[in-house]
Amino acid sequence: MSEGALISLRSASFGYADRKVVDGVSLDQGPGEVIALLGPNGSGKTTLVKGLLGLSEHLGGEVSLFGTPLDRFRERPRIGYVPQRHSLSTSVRATVREIVEVGRLPLRPWWRPSGTEDARLVDEALDAVGLRDREREDVAALSGGQQRRVLIARALVAQPDVLVMDEPTAGVDIDNQRVLAEVLGRLAARGTSMLVVTHELAALRDVVTRIVCMDGGHVDFDGSPSAYARGHRGHELGDGHHHESPSHDHPAPGIAAILTDPLPPREVQP
Repeated sequence: MSEGALISLRSASFGYADRKVVDGVSLDQGPGEVIALLGPNGSGKTTLVKGLLGLSEHLGGEVSLFGTPLDRFRERPRIGYVPQRHSLSTSVRATVREIVEVGRLPLRPWWRPSGTEDARLVDEALDAVGLRDREREDVAALSGGQQRRVLIARALVAQPDVLVMDEPTAGVDIDNQRVLAEVLGRLAARGTSMLVVTHELAALRDVVTRIVCMDGGHVDFDGSPSAYARGHRGHELGDGHHHESPSHDHPAPGIAAILTDPLPPREVQP
C-alpha cells in the first residue's frame, strides 16, 4: 500500500453473492487528486465504488482506506458519498437546509441536538455549492442540477477527506452540468480529493487531474487527461444513466430515503 494514499487497492476484487464484478484492480488515490473513473456500462465502476463504501462484497486482494484495512475501517464519514440519483421525490417535504443537515447526523450521538458548529458547517456547505440563498426552499421544487448540488452539500457537511460521486452529471441538462462543473472546480481548487464515476467526461474536463478507465472489471488505463486524449479510445462515453448489474438496479429513492440513508456512522463518544 502506498504511504499517504487516501484509497489504496492491490489486486482487489468486489462483487455480489461471491460473483466477482471487479477483479484484480490496483489503484491509489492521493490527497488533492480528482480522478474520473470511466468505462462502459457493466465495466465495474459502480461496483468498485460500492466496495469502498461497504455496499458490495470485498472478494479478494488488499483494500486500505486512510491506511486502515477495509474490514477494520469504521470512520465512514471520512468518505463523502454523492449517490447516483436523477431527482428527489415529492413524497416527503423537506427544505434544502434540512437535507444538508442530515449529513451531520453520523458525527454525533443520536441524543445530542445540533449545535452552532453544525449550523456553521451547513452554512459553509451551502455556500460551497451556491445554494445558500435557496436553503429554505422545498428541495423537491428545485431543478435536477440543483438537487444534485444539494446532495453534494450533504456529503461536504461531514468534512470528508475524499468525495466519491456516482454520475453527478447524469440526467442534468448542459447548463446545469456547467454549474456542477464550476462547483467541483471550486472544491478541487481548495484541495478536495474526489473520485468521480462518470460517462460524461467533457463536462468535467477542466476539473479532473487523472483518468482511470475500466472494462470487464479490470483497469485498462490509468493516466493524465492529456495521455488519455492522445489515444485512449476504448470506451463509449454516452449521456446515459447506467448501473453495473441489472440485478442490483433499484428505482431512485425519494426524500424519505435521502433523510435516512447517510453513510454508516463512525463510533462517537458521548
